[in-house]
Amino acid sequence: MSFIKVEHIRKTFKVAKRRSGVKDAIKSFFKRDYKLVQAIQDVSFSIEKGEIVGYIGPNGAGKSTTIKILSGILTPDEGKCTINGMTPWKEREKYVKKIGVVFGQRSQLWWDIPSEDTFDLLKDIYGIDELEYQKTKDELIRELNLEDIITVPVRQLSLGQRMRCEIAASLLHNPEILFLDEPTIGLDAVSKQILRDFIKRLNKEKKVTVILTTHDMSDIEALAERIILIGKGQVLYDGSLKKLKNKYGNNKYLSVTTKEGLELNHKGIISCLKTIDGYEFVIDSNLINVSDFLNMVSKKVAIEDVEIDNENIDNIIVRLYKEYQI
Repeated sequence: MSFIKVEHIRKTFKVAKRRSGVKDAIKSFFKRDYKLVQAIQDVSFSIEKGEIVGYIGPNGAGKSTTIKILSGILTPDEGKCTINGMTPWKEREKYVKKIGVVFGQRSQLWWDIPSEDTFDLLKDIYGIDELEYQKTKDELIRELNLEDIITVPVRQLSLGQRMRCEIAASLLHNPEILFLDEPTIGLDAVSKQILRDFIKRLNKEKKVTVILTTHDMSDIEALAERIILIGKGQVLYDGSLKKLKNKYGNNKYLSVTTKEGLELNHKGIISCLKTIDGYEFVIDSNLINVSDFLNMVSKKVAIEDVEIDNENIDNIIVRLYKEYQI
């Protein structure tokens, strides 16, 4: 049986309708009109213990709703969800001791006190043994470089510093599952790398299952081997990132430095742009491979330098979105 199994879950929200203007505002105070919004329609997937899965999709696709159901915050209208033998919303008190949740735009840390004080409070909430707590806390402080910031009030921390403390707070009770919703939003390159490296070590050494929801595809590329794409409230793609790159990553970007003029005609050339130093090409490697293309160019001009780049992950995801019309 899968560690996480989601079967045909649906969730609809009742949303109040209101037009702009004072008259309509007063009218809605006494009588409101509502509409039903279907957040997720028929979502099913399974995840094995120790996987890191990227759960992606455009805004409004149903990602946050799914995560809230998986974390026990919401109850679906229909369907089943079993995580490590438990139903999140039915066994919430027992279940939350097994999970860690980090929402990039919401904090679980108390704003006016140091993070360490919040950690002590969470120890009591989760009922963590004192020796186990000290061992885990010391390990997290060391791994996430928190030594100099853990005694500073949270409001005085930078975003990157706060997010490292948020990650530590979510892991004090040694959860088996970690839900990450936009964990690196707004972070600088150094802070992102610290968090990514830590998450990879956590997954490798402790086999913590990670579900990552983000719009930053570089996070997905750095951490996840598998992605689940949700759109229009349904799962549209569930497979390996490598398979996705093989399918959509056929475009190659080549910058050719040459002083000579160049004219090429081949169906594999998607675009050609003249630059100060030469030319920039986009080619379809399914129609012409890089070595054949460069051989063709070298027969026409003297090549001084070449730079080759693969299709970046953002463009691959955009092409995936276009295929499913989301």
